[in-house]
Amino acid sequence: METLYVVCVGVMTFCGVFLCLRGRTFSVVVGLTMLSYAVNLFLFSSGRLNLNGAAILGMSESYADPLPQALVLTAIVIGFAMIAFVVILSIRARADLGNDLVDGRDPPDTDKLVKPIRSKL
Repeated sequence: METLYVVCVGVMTFCGVFLCLRGRTFSVVVGLTMLSYAVNLFLFSSGRLNLNGAAILGMSESYADPLPQALVLTAIVIGFAMIAFVVILSIRARADLGNDLVDGRDPPDTDKLVKPIRSKL
């Protein structure tokens, strides 16, 4: 069971880093989401993974540690706030620059671009 979690965390981390290194803001947002999911799964699996065990405390000697579950809930909230901030940043950059490139440069085909939505003040 742990091997499956390790493989899933590795694949999601690889996909997240790959997408974060792309040139478009949508890819960066999806990459950050994938990295957030990978961290959540890693924190969740850092607690013991046992089947048919007691929920919190019971008659069995092995019990589920509640700390990783609390860390996952905190990581979900922080990840959601970070993703929302990056989405707002990308919308603002798209409105100001007229493109969704991360570095803010104009692409080579500038005649096919959509004009900026926001007028300069």
